[in-house]
Amino acid sequence: MEVKLLEATPDPERVICSAARNDYLSEFVGDISFEEAMEDIEGETIQEKRETLIGHLLDHGHFGPFEHPQATFAIQGVSRSCMAQITRHRHASFDIQSMRYVSFDDVDPADVEEGAMVVTPPSAVDPDWIGRNQSSGSVDEETVAERKRVFRETVRDSVESYQKLLDLGMPPEDARFVLPIGTEVNIVMSLNVRMLMHVADMRAAADSQWEVRGMTESILELAAEWCPITFEHYENHLKGRKNRLAP
Repeated sequence: MEVKLLEATPDPERVICSAARNDYLSEFVGDISFEEAMEDIEGETIQEKRETLIGHLLDHGHFGPFEHPQATFAIQGVSRSCMAQITRHRHASFDIQSMRYVSFDDVDPADVEEGAMVVTPPSAVDPDWIGRNQSSGSVDEETVAERKRVFRETVRDSVESYQKLLDLGMPPEDARFVLPIGTEVNIVMSLNVRMLMHVADMRAAADSQWEVRGMTESILELAAEWCPITFEHYENHLKGRKNRLAP
């Protein structure tokens, strides 16, 4: 899996603060400087004033201003299972790599057996991995070796069957039905800051599925660089309060 920030609102926290100050100023924020708009906010420097205002907004549930800045992420190599989970969220926009127009006729099934094209879950290779809803605990090396064999042979067989169907003239949009839900896919996702925090509440939680949790944590690392005051406050004071931030 790889996650990259493609594009984002420049200086998102200036936008957040300007939108918030608009609600309480008699002046039009479009006609005054940012420093003038922030004049009544506590703090010696403009940075401190940003921290004060953003913390106040988050602590008091004034989430509207966080809907203005938007970021676009490119996500490579997640499973169709992960895709199904993340695309359930409203107020986010997605483009998904198409399996109608992108075929995998040149992928070597032997490479698939070694881990290409299909995401391998940790429980297929790690004897100590304990997943949610798992009825048993850790297993011995012999058991996990058998899991690995069954999993990898099965995904190889599915890709071989897919390619054979293509050779028999079946269109990719129909041949894809035999591919596993673990087949890798690339995603482009755009969402605003409030929605990103809500997604994090739901998908970075300890009880989320391991893959979507890992993806969300990677997105949060990029978000912390892009919108640092907001996501530091979120991480320290708000994270995990499911549904509070829901639009």
